[in-house]
Amino acid sequence: MDIISNRLNQIRNWMKSNKYDAFIIPHADEYMSEYLPPQNERLEWATGFNGSAGVAVITQNNASIFVDGRYTVQVREQVSDKLFEINHLIENPYLKWIESNIKLNSKIGYDSRLVTRNWLKNANKTLNNQFEFEAIKENPIDINWKDRPFLETPQALLLKEKLTGQSSFDKRIEIGKILKEQKFDGALITALDSICWLLNIRGQDIPCNPVLLSHALIYANGNVDLFIDKNKIPNGFNDHVGSGVNVFQKNDLKSNLSNLKGIKIGYDMNLGNAWSVDIMENGSAKVINFKDPCTLPKACKNKIELQGMKDCHIQDGVAVSKFLAWVDKQVLSGNLLNEGELSDKLELFRTEGEMFMGISFDTISGAGGNAAIVHYNHTNNKSPKKLEINSIYLVDSGGQYLNGTTDVTRTISIGNLDEVTKKAFTLVLKGHIALGRATFPKGTSGMQLDPLARQFLWEHGMDYDHGTGHGVGHYLNVHEGPHGIAKKGSPVPLEEGMVVSNEPGYYETGKFGIRCENLVFVKSVKTDGNLETLGFENLTLVPFDKNLLNLKLMSNTEIQWLNDYHQTIWDNISPFLSGDDLVWLKNQTSPIQ
Repeated sequence: MDIISNRLNQIRNWMKSNKYDAFIIPHADEYMSEYLPPQNERLEWATGFNGSAGVAVITQNNASIFVDGRYTVQVREQVSDKLFEINHLIENPYLKWIESNIKLNSKIGYDSRLVTRNWLKNANKTLNNQFEFEAIKENPIDINWKDRPFLETPQALLLKEKLTGQSSFDKRIEIGKILKEQKFDGALITALDSICWLLNIRGQDIPCNPVLLSHALIYANGNVDLFIDKNKIPNGFNDHVGSGVNVFQKNDLKSNLSNLKGIKIGYDMNLGNAWSVDIMENGSAKVINFKDPCTLPKACKNKIELQGMKDCHIQDGVAVSKFLAWVDKQVLSGNLLNEGELSDKLELFRTEGEMFMGISFDTISGAGGNAAIVHYNHTNNKSPKKLEINSIYLVDSGGQYLNGTTDVTRTISIGNLDEVTKKAFTLVLKGHIALGRATFPKGTSGMQLDPLARQFLWEHGMDYDHGTGHGVGHYLNVHEGPHGIAKKGSPVPLEEGMVVSNEPGYYETGKFGIRCENLVFVKSVKTDGNLETLGFENLTLVPFDKNLLNLKLMSNTEIQWLNDYHQTIWDNISPFLSGDDLVWLKNQTSPIQ
């Protein structure tokens, strides 16, 4: 607490010197990514909170941190309530908190590199322009962060066309055509996964996310100006990307953006930072809000990418099945391991995969009550919890492979579970099955499908405070837009080739947490009607724990779905297992009679 208290004093001294009444610290960096490299974790530096979403507001007299439902438990463990008020980001929005706690016409500082232009418009609108928002010249956290880490990462990986299914040159020409059709001269691309997808490159600049810290200007003729640390450009890059790609140092971005006089530039005001817009407009460029043109084609995987996703899920299914068999064996022998040991062992099994490149996010390894923390991270505990007999173990994990990305959650029984837990698990699985079996008209969004996953929980007065599904990249970010499945999610219609998670859950704080997650892809489905219809096909190949089922709550259709799914797992995974692992899989995938 003393460290954080001192840091708050440093921020407040800077505020006083620069005559700011409040300062906003979002969980963001200049690349506006969900996940940040360690050197850009400014919110953690100021508060101690290391979750992937949150905002802090600092005034001279008080401070508050705001997080969503995934982090309500974690934030109270990491952030001192003597230094910060702790609020729910949705139920008590920070802009409303500002309105209630700060005098009208106060001057509020923000870092324009860490917010979008749309954020600024929304802030002024929400607060009726009753406060003075001002972009700071230098971030006080950057000024005072004396031991700021520096992560030196290797050069870019050039991903071959046999894995991507399309050359960078062809992708750039297609994106250029989109810009021409919309009468743009070019577009500034800020999403790191869009840049990597466009150029068929990958990197290690952000843990678990195979991206490179960079910006890219793509023009209507398909040419690209790439702004990146040139030391990351490997031999063979020019031949790999094809003609028309010019590489600049990342610090050249400001001067280049300043020289776009008279050019009509598309820029996603919801993704890119306000700083870039200011620079371009000050240089007399005409900047128009335009959705990142790479987002949709990146999300709709081609045949090669989909085959890669299928293949990597076989590798991943083998690894996770070996792990779950091993866990059962340890429990039977009385060896109740802790969450960290379990997480490490799962990663070790994944490293046996031929194309494994690393984990796709920090493994959520939650024993007992810790499973109720949606984005739990055992590394935040000095003593990770051990498995407990007659309790739940939840493991949410994923891998990055050269041919795809995985994300799977399984909830397993450690010993015998009570009927309350079995009921909750069965209701969650019923929702998972209902969504997975859905057939829907083309043009349907994930937001419209979300109630399918919640319906059985709702019937019993239960729910979960997170989305039901997120898009997933192809050897890219494990969270990918523009689609998703949530109560208030994306209105973007689901399209063929999109990969999305199916992960309903249920959580009772301090007792247990349940989540059933598969990755699925969207495919065309033939019906006897005239509508063009779509549905899902499973990618994930890991059994569900039948010991947690209350079969009285399941219909024959649901049981048949589970039997068919388990048979698919057996057909694909059993050839790669032997001995006790194979016996375990046979037992786990045997049909329910």
